[in-house]
Amino acid sequence: TNKVDKIPKYQKYQTLHYSANACLLPLCQLHGAAVITVEGIGSTKTRIHPVQERIAKAHGSQCGFCTPGMVMSMYALLRNKPQPTMEDITQALAGNLCRCTGYRPIVDGCRTFCQVQSSALHFSACYSASLPSHYALQEKPQLFDKDDFLPLDPTQELIFPPELIMANPQTLTFCGERMTWVSPTSLEELVQLKTSNPKAPLVMGNTNIGPDMRFKGVQHPLIISPTRVTELFEVTQTPQGVCLGAGCSLSEVRSLLEKLVPQLPEEKTELFKALIQQLGNLGSQQIRNVASLGGNIMSAYPNSDLNPILAAGNSKVSVISSGGRREVPLNQDFFVSFGKTILKPEEILVSVFIPFSRKGEFVRAFRQAPRKESSFATVTTGMRVFFSEGSRVVQDISIYYGGMGPTTVSAAKTCAAIVARPWDDETLSRAYDILLDELALPPSAPGGKVEFRRSLTLSFLFKFNLEVLQKLREMVGLNELPEKMQIKPLPREIQRSLQEFQKQIVKYFLLIQHVSKGQSNQDPVGRPIMHRSAISQATGEAVYCDDIPKTDGELFLALVTSSRAHAKITGLDVSEALQLPGVVDVITSKDIPGKKVQIIVFDVRSVIISVDVCSQVSCIGQMVCAVVADTRAHAKRGAAAVKISYEDLPDPVFTIEEAVEKSSFFEPLRMIERGNVTEAFKSVDQVYEGEMRMGGQEHFYMETQSMLVVPVGEETEFNVYVSTQWPTLTQVHRDTWTPAVTLDIPSNRVTCHVKRIGGAFGGKVTKTSILASITSVAAWKTNHAVRCVLERGEDMLITGGRHPILGKYKVGFMNDGRIVAADIQYFTNAGNTVDESVLVVEKILLHMDNTYNIPNLRGRAAACRTNLPSNTAFRGFGVPQSIMVVENMVNDVAVVLGRPPDQVREINMYKGLSVTHYKFEFSPENMLRCWEECKAKSDYSARRRAIDQFNQQSRWKKRGMSLIPIKYGIAFAESFLNQAAALVHIYKDGSVLVNHGGTEMGQGIHTKIQQVASRELHIPPSKIYISETSTNTVPNTCPSAASFGTDANGMAVKNACQTLYQRLEPLRQKDPKGSWESWVRAAFFEKISLSATGFHRGPDLYMDWDKMEGQPYAYYTFGACCCEVELDCLTGDYRVRTDIVVDIGRSLNPSVDIGQIEGAFMQGLGLYTLEELKFSPSGLLYTRGPSQYKIPAVCDMPLQFNVYLLSDSHNPHAIYSSKGIGEPVLFLGSSVFFAIKDAVAAARSESGLVGPFSLDSPATPERACLACASRFTQKIPDSKPGSFKPRALNI
Repeated sequence: TNKVDKIPKYQKYQTLHYSANACLLPLCQLHGAAVITVEGIGSTKTRIHPVQERIAKAHGSQCGFCTPGMVMSMYALLRNKPQPTMEDITQALAGNLCRCTGYRPIVDGCRTFCQVQSSALHFSACYSASLPSHYALQEKPQLFDKDDFLPLDPTQELIFPPELIMANPQTLTFCGERMTWVSPTSLEELVQLKTSNPKAPLVMGNTNIGPDMRFKGVQHPLIISPTRVTELFEVTQTPQGVCLGAGCSLSEVRSLLEKLVPQLPEEKTELFKALIQQLGNLGSQQIRNVASLGGNIMSAYPNSDLNPILAAGNSKVSVISSGGRREVPLNQDFFVSFGKTILKPEEILVSVFIPFSRKGEFVRAFRQAPRKESSFATVTTGMRVFFSEGSRVVQDISIYYGGMGPTTVSAAKTCAAIVARPWDDETLSRAYDILLDELALPPSAPGGKVEFRRSLTLSFLFKFNLEVLQKLREMVGLNELPEKMQIKPLPREIQRSLQEFQKQIVKYFLLIQHVSKGQSNQDPVGRPIMHRSAISQATGEAVYCDDIPKTDGELFLALVTSSRAHAKITGLDVSEALQLPGVVDVITSKDIPGKKVQIIVFDVRSVIISVDVCSQVSCIGQMVCAVVADTRAHAKRGAAAVKISYEDLPDPVFTIEEAVEKSSFFEPLRMIERGNVTEAFKSVDQVYEGEMRMGGQEHFYMETQSMLVVPVGEETEFNVYVSTQWPTLTQVHRDTWTPAVTLDIPSNRVTCHVKRIGGAFGGKVTKTSILASITSVAAWKTNHAVRCVLERGEDMLITGGRHPILGKYKVGFMNDGRIVAADIQYFTNAGNTVDESVLVVEKILLHMDNTYNIPNLRGRAAACRTNLPSNTAFRGFGVPQSIMVVENMVNDVAVVLGRPPDQVREINMYKGLSVTHYKFEFSPENMLRCWEECKAKSDYSARRRAIDQFNQQSRWKKRGMSLIPIKYGIAFAESFLNQAAALVHIYKDGSVLVNHGGTEMGQGIHTKIQQVASRELHIPPSKIYISETSTNTVPNTCPSAASFGTDANGMAVKNACQTLYQRLEPLRQKDPKGSWESWVRAAFFEKISLSATGFHRGPDLYMDWDKMEGQPYAYYTFGACCCEVELDCLTGDYRVRTDIVVDIGRSLNPSVDIGQIEGAFMQGLGLYTLEELKFSPSGLLYTRGPSQYKIPAVCDMPLQFNVYLLSDSHNPHAIYSSKGIGEPVLFLGSSVFFAIKDAVAAARSESGLVGPFSLDSPATPERACLACASRFTQKIPDSKPGSFKPRALNI
């Protein structure tokens, strides 16, 4: 996101400040504009801007890759509104995504700019708790002190450069390699251009043409950009309505309508208010700032938000061509087919007329989308009805839908059945049936979700019915609607939230400290220290892999991937690609001097690159070859020109069921059992069998896979700059996927450098090493530096994600709720190579008990081999799938028994000194404390009673609540990975350089390591620097994963620092009043080494699968989460409140750890309620990119998000009694899922449906709505399996 300033003539030379997405903003369109990037508003070299400072110091930057965009969105808002409201802030940030923080600290920092706040719109970073007696609390604690912030002074902002003010703009023409861009200045010139070039598209905001060109390869020889034609921006008001220039941006349209509404009689503003509502949800602020009204209409998207309501409101468009002007009504005849309108190719849309509404006329718009904001709609509608005064007989009605066909469609038959009839239940009941028949969709219709879409058409008409009845009551005196039938909007306001931890106020730090009584003021351990790179990340100075400046002669690599899922390659033609401009070479398997098939550290075989004729491909997206060119664009063109011919092989395997049927598994299959499950089933009161499906998840790290391989120039030495969690795997010389092995050179010739990573979540371990190997071959062959940075769609297609799972269970239990026996089977969809899938299924079985002491427990797990891209590690590593099935089983037991689920959970929890199903002894005391404290902090019992009362009084809105526990094992079950090394240098000036094997990917490991070194060396953190992670300073590193990075590397750094501190002890005794610098200088002159290595030999963990016993984890992190949702049963939309209690021992840095908790929870919320991977029947991933795949945004934050760290917790197994926290809380996002399921159960009971029911994960609005089984969803006829080809696979 950048900020653009313009002074357009049609705005009477007033400066426009707006945010925009840089990837959509054509450079040619910015002539005369001032573009401001994050580097332009402040830097550490000059002065940082208050926005940069506040987001950083409020702990709103973790990996930091999204931070500049957040900063610029907020900066653009403040330039227009220096004292924004919370609604302004959330709207400004709605178009920015973050995968690390959970958004709370970002909003927290931004809200400090609100000068006047209503109590309803209040979001706080204040922290409160009942404290142990040895902690002192003298004032309200905070993670940051807003009084320390720089003030915002609008008078100090950058002015618009006077030299850019153009009095007489001229026609601009830009000629590129394959395209010409023309920007005329008059309507006459525009008409001439369009007449001469009728196929040339008109580009205003580039939100339609831009993505097509970038992602679909669409090319236009000529593009016309009429952004400087003033006639397209004129606004006039007539007695009948308002005429808006087609070039007006959607933001301008919304602002104009909002200004008009209070100036006009209410009866005239019905259409305006409906449009304002739709404009608030259409795209993001950045999109609305550039997208034009005319462009939105002319794109003719089937699921357009505006076209249905404009058509229903009898709007008109004015068009011009060389033949003159004409007016065209926006109606069912305007949209002729997908993306096509009735207008002729040479005609230009000049303006849009939006009429005033009349007295007795009601207009409403509704939409439902996969995500609440910044998401294409699933179904939209515009509805208008007109009554004569004092009558309930319909005089006129118009209903249009988007998302119900290839165009915006009119429900003409339904309208005909309503018009001239009284608006009552009889009329509407008949209308529902007619509408269902009129808007029929085939089961395999494009876009899928057929049942849901058809249900929404009825639900929206019903909602319109209720709103009209309410208006008629006011107009003609109808009886008031029963409260139970009323539909009130879901809450949106972000409430005050709490983040609670042990505290003591220390004047030196001004903030609340998580420290023990008596701890030195200069000891930073336990204090909420800001992420050490937060300021650099907020100013844009932080360097990521692709920020490394281009070297002379550097080349770019683009991958060529398979378009078939199961086939033999019969031919490869690269001749056309080699003839294209800029293309240097095509890299194939024949170019690999070393091993082509590698064995990774976990004994996993995989083909690096397949191009030999007769070789097979086993998934769409498998890497076949690579094109190297002088630029990214040339490399992409070259890759598109490579021609591959295939011979399809029979019987591809895509689903788990197909794999089970064909016994397509990766060995070994795993099983674990304790007790005698078979015998136990004979003695229980009841037995229940069920199953649950859970979809996969895309990592969606903000920084895609990125690497730069630079040949040093002698003795086959290479520097590899790469975004990876495991530098050693991208270097080490053993049988692994590495450049060293691929190039057949020793590891000491390859140095891997990792400065920072823009998010990883497990996705930058094995996959990155493969990509680095291919890039290294290209660098070796060409003897040039080669850069490879994947596009988002490529990354999603190639790299895989979290394993989808099918869980089947049989559970035996007593009538009092005690579970006596359980037999659970897990099947994961591993994809086409094994990767880490066997390790994932092992961890699934090791966590299948969660917090429950089930005396007879059997688990079996298999990794299914399929023809989909290989899945890999993902935050939680199988645990979120494992426990999800178990918790669903426990939930079903509660439903069968008619008991509250929390009671059944409590009855079955471990108590006292306990032994797991793999015979590991542990104490569940803190687990039980988390559970009880979560119940108390969330006021669970009182809220549960309030929910029951609410549900009795509300028919179409239901509330649900759940309380979910977690017991998560920390460290690697593969014992050799539990080690770490460090190298610490003290320089003569007293500054310290720390090197360790962990990689910084947003989890704050460098910040915590800095705190550890500060404590051990007894110096301020400001004297300690961590530059990067590199294999030439710390060799043989282990991956930063398993929530064990700080545990291992922190101990290694502690060891090195203690060594150095002990070396200085004689000098301190000799000069006790000396300074750190004087002791260091003295040590140098006395020839004492000021450099030391450190090493940590972690616990000897193991798991014996033959004996089904072991100690695979060093300790457990515990937690509990309570979530309450309010669900709209007609659409599946919901809002949530969350309370989390987590036992993380004694936190090294509460602000970092709370950020990890919130970020993990939001990622879990996405996994269980929002994120869906969709594959075509041929195995192609549909959901490639943010427009199809939705991760949580600001709008998905819990409206109240309270986090509490368990007090008085100690952990002797990790550094300074802390605990690993990166992964465990992700599963607690399932609490939202089970709260939704609870609300759905309440809705089902209204239809007479009781007992267990199936609800697969994620609980999307579609699944939640259909599961509610309202009378509208029950009207939708079921499609018979086998009678049609589904649009998407059920994986």
